[in-house]
Amino acid sequence: MSFNLFHLPVFNKSLDELPSGKLLINTINAHSFNIAQSDAYFAEALLHSSVLLPDGISIVFAKRYLKGERLKKIAGTDLFYFEMNRLNKSKGTCMFLGSSESTLKLIFQKAAVDFPNVAIHTYSPPFKADFSAEDDQRMITVVNSFKPDVLFIGMSAPKQEKWAYRNFNKLEVGHVCCVGAVFDFYSGNVKRASKGMIKLGLEWFYRLIMEPFRLWRRYLVGNFRFISLVIKEKSLSKKQ
Repeated sequence: MSFNLFHLPVFNKSLDELPSGKLLINTINAHSFNIAQSDAYFAEALLHSSVLLPDGISIVFAKRYLKGERLKKIAGTDLFYFEMNRLNKSKGTCMFLGSSESTLKLIFQKAAVDFPNVAIHTYSPPFKADFSAEDDQRMITVVNSFKPDVLFIGMSAPKQEKWAYRNFNKLEVGHVCCVGAVFDFYSGNVKRASKGMIKLGLEWFYRLIMEPFRLWRRYLVGNFRFISLVIKEKSLSKKQ
């Protein structure tokens, strides 16, 4: 399967302009783009997103370099607050699927204060590399018993995107949002970069200096790989 950034339909509007109806909302950054080069099912899941948000300054710059498109970075955290504020106004419902019981408890407690009009449900799935058919069905049953307006999935990429894509048609929900690190950011387990660093496009650098041993390969090796892939795409596009 061809997976290139030149033709990738990345969302280029504001969140207020999200289409109506049931949506599968994913995000893409340099790291997930790199993974998709060797993971065909992950690439398929991203390509079949209802909405694919540019969650990374690298994607914003690359799209401008490749096609002259002017995108605005929309992080998973931006999507989370947009959805929660929307639900708070409409007295809607949401569910958090993923992470540990302790993290979900922190999220529930904080969200109950920040968004008092939102009915919240949580579920922590088994911690394993791959879910069985029984695991999938159990999660689907839990989600459909609540029928949330918004389902937030936080299992890290590419696991969350694959699960959402595989089970999307079985879920009785409004929006399915794969938001990964947002669970840790919102719960307070991980501190997010300052607004100033985010505005300058340096959130990746902040995460690197905070967790260098875990993230050095993703951001140092991964960013060089991403840049090389983008340059290669540009070269090929000129020949067509």
